[in-house]
Amino acid sequence: MAGYEWISLTTDYGTFDGFVAACHGSIAKVAPQARVIDITHHVPPADVARGAAVLAQTAPHLPPSVHVAVVDPGVGTARRGVVLATPHGLLVGPDNGLLIWAAEALGGIEAAHEISVKEEVSSTFHGRDVFAPAAARLAVGASLSDTGPEIDKGTLVRLPDPVVTVGDGWLEAEVLTVDRFGNVQLAATGETLRGLGADLVINGTVNARRGATFADVGKGDLLVFEDSAGHVAIAVNNGRAVVVLSVTPGDIVKVSVRQ
Repeated sequence: MAGYEWISLTTDYGTFDGFVAACHGSIAKVAPQARVIDITHHVPPADVARGAAVLAQTAPHLPPSVHVAVVDPGVGTARRGVVLATPHGLLVGPDNGLLIWAAEALGGIEAAHEISVKEEVSSTFHGRDVFAPAAARLAVGASLSDTGPEIDKGTLVRLPDPVVTVGDGWLEAEVLTVDRFGNVQLAATGETLRGLGADLVINGTVNARRGATFADVGKGDLLVFEDSAGHVAIAVNNGRAVVVLSVTPGDIVKVSVRQ
């Protein structure tokens, strides 16, 4: 293998402690020339679905990389550590569904390997002791078989598919993420908006307008639009849609034509 120049990191570690720096250090010891992109370290603790969504929406915009993701409430248990090969990069992390959406966004899983741990490691910090070193070895040219045995792709843990239902003049979709601006991203793709008009209502009570940018509605008004990741999203011009709608990830939101 030729290796990779880039490694990305996505975790729920936060930046108040030394966890992220320790992962950077584990990488630097093995692959000092590799450049590291920190996607985020502020995934809500143990929120695997949020981490999976952020990684899947970001990884395709990075150069070919080894993507390390660690949102791992099962650390130290029998859950596997895995490496997934795709046409546009490798993914390293726990086998808990965190990597699957990103693998599909990068062209699909071509092969999967379980990471063999041959030395004593911390039972609570596999990001530092298992995943970061494995990624660094892959970045400098180690083969997939060097990381551990190949496993059946069909045995990988997958998150449940988000709920999306489309009808005549309406759609219902699960809230996928809420960003720091309070914009509410739905699991539905932007294409599902094609059959809806400009005047909409959310959950049967809150009026909104379909548009393309925040300035398409007045200050304080709700906008339904296709976001930069290609999903249906709801925003408030100079406000926070998550507060107006009072929703959290996993809730179902209905967008329909206003009668």
